[in-house]
Amino acid sequence: MTAPTDGPATGTTAPARPRPALAPAATRSNAVPAGAWWLWALGLAAAASRTTNPLLLGLLVAVAGYVVAARRTDAPWARSYGTFIRIGLFVVGVRLVFSVFLGSPLPGTHTLFTLPEVPLPDWAKGVRIGGRVTAEQLVLALYEGAKLATLLICVGAANSLANPARLLKSLPGALYEAGVAVVVAMTFAPNMVADVMRLRTARRLRGRPTGGVKAVLQIGLPVLEGALERSIAVAASMDARGYGRTAQVPAAVRRTTNVLTLGGLLGVCAGTYGLLAAQGAVYGLPLLALGLVAAAVGLRLGGARSARTRYRPDRWDVRAWLVAGSGVVVAVAMIWAGGADEAALHPGVAPLTAPVFPLWPAAAVLIGLLPAVVAPVPPPVGGAKPEEGQ
Repeated sequence: MTAPTDGPATGTTAPARPRPALAPAATRSNAVPAGAWWLWALGLAAAASRTTNPLLLGLLVAVAGYVVAARRTDAPWARSYGTFIRIGLFVVGVRLVFSVFLGSPLPGTHTLFTLPEVPLPDWAKGVRIGGRVTAEQLVLALYEGAKLATLLICVGAANSLANPARLLKSLPGALYEAGVAVVVAMTFAPNMVADVMRLRTARRLRGRPTGGVKAVLQIGLPVLEGALERSIAVAASMDARGYGRTAQVPAAVRRTTNVLTLGGLLGVCAGTYGLLAAQGAVYGLPLLALGLVAAAVGLRLGGARSARTRYRPDRWDVRAWLVAGSGVVVAVAMIWAGGADEAALHPGVAPLTAPVFPLWPAAAVLIGLLPAVVAPVPPPVGGAKPEEGQ
């Protein structure tokens, strides 16, 4: 039975999502790797960390939201974007409340209201509870809260678009034990929640109470028993598949691997801090690059002792590189804009000035919309799933 090609949709068929000519329908073979989505989202987050301009932050949120709306599936993890938006709004509200009640060292001339100030001892100098609340300190708190909220929303976009199991499956061989542990935990947690709901429903149908200490104890025992049975089954299946086998590696190679991995991760942390700090942009990028190279070599050497194969590895085709590269371009452009026009990216609050809309940083942010054009289009909600055999 074929769907009609002309006229309005009939029956219960889900409306087809419009697909540009550049984007094919998503299948198992052409899906964008989870790592590409995370690189794209982290690029947007890095761009958000370089500015407090609410116009640019709003544009970043709009770009992330449009890509999520255009390319997310109906999988359970794809529904987390709205939760991250609510968390971001909560963070903005908390930042404003803290600014009102705990004060701010920022001087201001536009007094909005004055709260009763709590007297503090001499050893608590610099801390103020209550007192004068100015428009300048509230605007500063709003800018800082909006920046943190945008970071959280960008991370939420990655969670909505990237399959967490496929992301963990793409870990280097040296980290596959940690990946397996996380996958097992992510699998067991929903099962335990489902067991609790099933047992509570069964008790409710039998007229038994579902609240109180006694009911919790009576529900907890079957849940723990089911978890133990699943643990034994998973352990047996892992043992049958040879989990934990390692190859013989010389001691010198192990020591070199540990030094490179630890030193590389420290370099990545220091470089990331340099990029996020206003004064560390000069040394941040070289440290980050050296740390990534050292960590990659260390993980490569560490993977040599892992005797394992990868089932259906993700393929990084041109579309995946375009998705990841668009986020990197947005981050690099915003870092460059911070050095070229600092005032446009950080509006003044003392004295208060209206934020301007810088054109070329905004144009760079719009490059983040590229995944909505080149990434394969998932099936409509309620429609057919991607073909697993392709």
